[in-house]
Amino acid sequence: MARELFTARLLRKDCISEVAQCYHFLFEVEGRDSFNYLPGQFISAVAADENGKQQTRAYSIASAARANKFDLCVNRVEDGFFSNHLADLPDLPVGATIDFHGPHGHFTLQEPITDSILVATGTGVAPMRAYLQWLFPADGADRSQGKEIWLVYGTRHETDIYYKDEFEALEKRIPNFHYLPTLSRALDSWTGLRGHVQVHVSKIIEERAARLGQPLPAPPIDPAIPAADLRFDIYTYICGLNFMVSGVRELLDGYGWHKKQIVFERYD
Repeated sequence: MARELFTARLLRKDCISEVAQCYHFLFEVEGRDSFNYLPGQFISAVAADENGKQQTRAYSIASAARANKFDLCVNRVEDGFFSNHLADLPDLPVGATIDFHGPHGHFTLQEPITDSILVATGTGVAPMRAYLQWLFPADGADRSQGKEIWLVYGTRHETDIYYKDEFEALEKRIPNFHYLPTLSRALDSWTGLRGHVQVHVSKIIEERAARLGQPLPAPPIDPAIPAADLRFDIYTYICGLNFMVSGVRELLDGYGWHKKQIVFERYD
């Protein structure tokens, strides 16, 4: 069964990291007053390559739903057809259109909202940005209901920290949101966190458990409880390359976390 295709017009394109060649895109879906999706979902963009072959690439939506608009965050990849098609001005100038289908995916926030650790590297920050826009909209509402929300964002260099100003401003506005960018190859001038994301996820978990008087590792879940009935007081959402995702999952397993507490998406 063929998927319904939509057309989106490019309204804005910004390079948010010259070094990493990362671009932020703002699209508007043509012929629709609204384009509804859940934060964490993705669209599949469709285009024909130079040989006339149809190419499809999935991109996490980097914004919460608002009218008929959506954002993408894409790294330009050498010899990558679709990322270059989007990023290169001759191919896709402002005002040009792309075809896509969606939304798709189940990398969405669990309900009810709990304390949550968001862990991302690279463009894996896109769905996290969508989560945060939904949880803490600009009108001042707080859909987290005061739950503690951490964003642990790992990259190599300071030039590769995407949406830094936005997340720092959000942290100043929302007392229960905590922004933790960490660099694995920081220069001496960097005064922030260092090391891989696992180091800082561990610290969050251990300090939280001590504060709440919870044992680590967590006691095993009663196997008599149906999987559909399992509820937890904290979840971790992970998005990035497989190596990082697997490393964080192994870390959480070591703390006795149940697999249903660990929600992840990898893009390689």
